[in-house]
Amino acid sequence: MSSREAGIEAILGDGGALASTRTSGAGPAGSLPIDARMLREAPSGDLFGLTQNAGMGWRASEVARDPYLIVSTQGGLRAEDGQPLALGLHTGHWEIDRLVRAAAETFSAHGGLPFSVMCSDPCDGRTQGTTGMFDSLPYRNDAALAMRRLIRSLPTRRGVLGVATCDKGLPAMMLALAGCGDLPGVIVPGGVTLPARGAEDAGKVQTIGARFAHGLIDLEHAAAMGCRACGSPGGGCQFLGTAATSQVIAEALGIALPHSALAPSGEPVWTDMARRSALALMRLAGQGTPLSAILTSKAIENAMLVHAAFGGSTNLLLHVPAIAHAAALPRPTVQDWIAANRATPRLVDALPNGPRHHPTVQVFMAGGVPEVMLHLRDMGLLHLDVPTVSGQTLGENLAWWERSSARTAARARLRELDGVDPDQVIMGPDAARAAGMTAALVFPVGNLAPDGAVIKATAIDPTVVDADNVYRHTGPARVFAGEHEAIRAIKSQGGDAVRAGDVVVLAGCGPAGTGMEETYQLTSALKYLPWGKHVPVLTDARFSGVSTGACIGHVGPEALAGGPIGRLRDGDFVRIEIDRNTLEGRIDFIGTDPDRPLPVEEAAAVLAARAPHPAIAAHPRLPADTRLWAALQDASGGTWGGCVYDVDAIVETLRAGGEALARRRMGAGDD
Repeated sequence: MSSREAGIEAILGDGGALASTRTSGAGPAGSLPIDARMLREAPSGDLFGLTQNAGMGWRASEVARDPYLIVSTQGGLRAEDGQPLALGLHTGHWEIDRLVRAAAETFSAHGGLPFSVMCSDPCDGRTQGTTGMFDSLPYRNDAALAMRRLIRSLPTRRGVLGVATCDKGLPAMMLALAGCGDLPGVIVPGGVTLPARGAEDAGKVQTIGARFAHGLIDLEHAAAMGCRACGSPGGGCQFLGTAATSQVIAEALGIALPHSALAPSGEPVWTDMARRSALALMRLAGQGTPLSAILTSKAIENAMLVHAAFGGSTNLLLHVPAIAHAAALPRPTVQDWIAANRATPRLVDALPNGPRHHPTVQVFMAGGVPEVMLHLRDMGLLHLDVPTVSGQTLGENLAWWERSSARTAARARLRELDGVDPDQVIMGPDAARAAGMTAALVFPVGNLAPDGAVIKATAIDPTVVDADNVYRHTGPARVFAGEHEAIRAIKSQGGDAVRAGDVVVLAGCGPAGTGMEETYQLTSALKYLPWGKHVPVLTDARFSGVSTGACIGHVGPEALAGGPIGRLRDGDFVRIEIDRNTLEGRIDFIGTDPDRPLPVEEAAAVLAARAPHPAIAAHPRLPADTRLWAALQDASGGTWGGCVYDVDAIVETLRAGGEALARRRMGAGDD
C-alpha cells in the first residue's frame, strides 16, 4: 500500500466524532423586524427568507435590510492565508472571493444586506486539445441560464453585482445581467494575471509540447517555463485574449466602472474597484436605474468600436450579439462589425498582436479602456450621451478621466516600474497608422465560405504580407477531421508532416461536430515553429483570442451542415487573399492544379458535386448536452447570430417539426 493510500479503517471511520455530535441547538437570539401588515400581506417566502437570514447568523434586527446579490464565478477553496485547500480550474476565478468579500463588506457598511452565490467556470487553456473543449462554448449559455435563475431566486434583491473574469464566465455573467435588465446591475471584471519576470507568458507556454517536438527547446526549459508563467495567483491571462477582451467590452458597454477592466489581480487598485462598484450599485438602486437604461443599442455600437480599437478576440463576435439578444436589442450583423473596423485602426499594442507585445497590465496602467475611448471620442466615433453605471454619461466619465489624478498616477507608475511610455501602448490614430496598426478584423467570403468567415488580419505575420498590405497564399489543403490528427501532423517530422505552404483545413469542428471547439493548440504551435507563418489555418471551429497567424475561423456553413469546407480533399488547392486596406477577403477552392486554376464558380460546382469528406462526422464523444446546445443555437440563428437560445424561434421550429411528424404519421397510417 502506498504511504499516501488510506487504510480501510480511516475510510470507514471509528465513530469518534459521534461522541460530540449534537441533536438540537439554540435558535438565534432576538426577533424578526416584522409587523402585522407584513404577516397579513407578505408572501410566505419573504417571511421565511428573514428566518433563513437569521438562521445563517445575521443580526436579527438587520435581516430586513435591502438585499444585494453578488453573483460570482469563484472556483476553488483557499485558506485564510491564501494557500490552496482545493484548486480552482484556473487563476481567473481563483481569488475573486476577495472581490466578493470587499463588495460584501461595502454593502454591509452602507446599510445593505449582502448575499453571495456562485456559478463557476471552465478553463479554455486547460481543455485545449481535449474533449473538455466540447463543453466550452455551450457552458456560456447554460451558465447564463443558471445565473439568471439564481438572481430570480432572491425575489427581494435590489440589485446584482456580477464578478467574473475569464473566457466564458464573464460573457455568461454579462448575458445573465443583460437578461435581468429590469434590475440595477454592475459588472466587476476580475482582473488579469501579472507577468512573471524572466518567464514566458501564459499564451506562449501553451506551446512547449510543439516546440519540444521540433527540438526548439529542451526538457529542462519546458519544465521551468511551464512552472513560472503566472506572476500572481489570480487573474485572467496576461494577453488580450477572450478573457481580457470580455473585460474591455464590459467597460465599453458602460456596465462596469471606468478603468476597471484589466486591473492586476490581487493589487490594491483591484480590491478598491470592487468596493466602488458596490457603492455604484447601491446608488443605481437608490435612483431606480435599471440595467436596461444603460445597456442600449448605442452602448453596443460603442463596444464594437472599442473592440476594433483594441484588436480584440474574434470570440466576441459570438458574445456581443448574445449580450444584445439577452437585452432584447437587435443583434449586430457582420456589416456592423465591418463598419466598426473600418472606422478605426487598432490603437492598442498588446499581446498577442504586437508590435511590442505589451502585457495586459501595462495596457491597464497606460490608461486602459478610458484612454482608448479618449482617442475614439476625439475621432468623433462614440455615443457620448449614453448613461453608465457610474451614474454619469460616457462623455462625463471621459472628461473626468482626462483630468483625473488616477490617470496621472497610472501612467507615471508604468514609466517608473517598467520604463514604458504609455503612448507607445495606447496610441492615437495617426501614431497607430504610422506603426502599421491597421484595422483588426476581416470577414472573408468565397466558394469555401458562402456564409462568411473571420480572420484577425492584424495578427498575420507582417513578413508574409505583400508590400501592398495584402496577404496572399495559394497552397495544397491538408484536410483533418479532428484536432488531434492535425496537431500530430504539425508536430510530426515524418512523411505525414504539415509543411510550409500547406493550408491546414480543420473541418467538422463547428457546433454540430465538437461544440465549435477552440483550436489554440494548432495556431499557437504554428506561431512558434520557424515555418509556421507559411501555413494558414481554415476551420469551421473558432480560435482563442491569443491566436495569431493567418487563421480563418467561423467558416460557414459548417461542414456538418453541408458547408463546402467539408468537401475538400488532401491536395486540393486553396487560394486565400486578405486585403488589410479595404478589409475584404476571399477563400476559394480553385481545383487540383495551381497552374490551371478553375474560375471560382466552376470550382464551386466541382465541390458541390462531391460527397462530403468520409472522415467528417460528429465526434463520437460529443456530449448529449452539447448536441442539444448545437441544435438549439442552430434554430436560433447559428454562430453568426451569437449561438443564442432564441425561444420564439425554437418554439416555432419545434411546432413546425411536430406538425410535420404528425402529417408523416397520418400518411403512414393511410398506407
